[in-house]
Amino acid sequence: MEVRAKKALGQHFLTDQSIARAIVDALEVPSSEAPAEVLEIGPGMGVLTQYLLPRQDVDLKLVEIDTESVEYLNRNFPGMEGRLMEADFLKMNLQKVFPGKFMVIGNFPYNISSQIFFKILDNLENVPQVVCMIQKEVAERIAEKPGTKTYGILSVLLQAWYDIEYLFTVGSGAFAPPPKVQSAVIRLRRNSRTELGCDPALFKSVVKMAFNQRRKTLRNSLKQMLLQHPSVDASAPVFDLRPERLSVDEFIELTKKFENS
Repeated sequence: MEVRAKKALGQHFLTDQSIARAIVDALEVPSSEAPAEVLEIGPGMGVLTQYLLPRQDVDLKLVEIDTESVEYLNRNFPGMEGRLMEADFLKMNLQKVFPGKFMVIGNFPYNISSQIFFKILDNLENVPQVVCMIQKEVAERIAEKPGTKTYGILSVLLQAWYDIEYLFTVGSGAFAPPPKVQSAVIRLRRNSRTELGCDPALFKSVVKMAFNQRRKTLRNSLKQMLLQHPSVDASAPVFDLRPERLSVDEFIELTKKFENS
């Protein structure tokens, strides 16, 4: 039995075994007595699962929304009971499934990869590492440094909490059906930051508002916020810049201006 790739679910099944093994090998588990809790998102037909299950340092759980894939995994992989959850990752209460820390791995569906990252950010205290394959353009954006056109909302929000490594590019020929775009594998590891030093919700709002009109200077893109905080000095040099010029720390300092006004 083969699983049909469903366009509505953004499914493109990885068929290149060497790449599958390389993705699994990129998940680095610290040596300890207890295996690390790991969640695989969207296992499909188990191309990563087959290499994750034998790892003694991993206690694997899987979440899959596609009933056909769930049936395939249950039929072809012994011991799925208690590991495999048929559910929508975006709607899961992760704290119920994982009371403690857990790592994330997966070939993320391209059409919801950004939403997956926002969900991870909502649970960042419990997610020390993420290894995933996503659309190359999104991977470059997430790993990008300030000052480039691809640097954006996800770049800032994820880099505030994670060190991000662009590991390798994957061509479309490694999939069935082949996607129209290239893919890439990245690794996110929690950095040493324990707090932003400003209100996290306000920080998120400032970043999103700034990049929603990324071609404008911050004075223009944050106009509504400046009107709501008239004591903020709108003539400050930072407001002459476009959002892609600001590092994470500079966005934090910008947020403080509004927070303290």
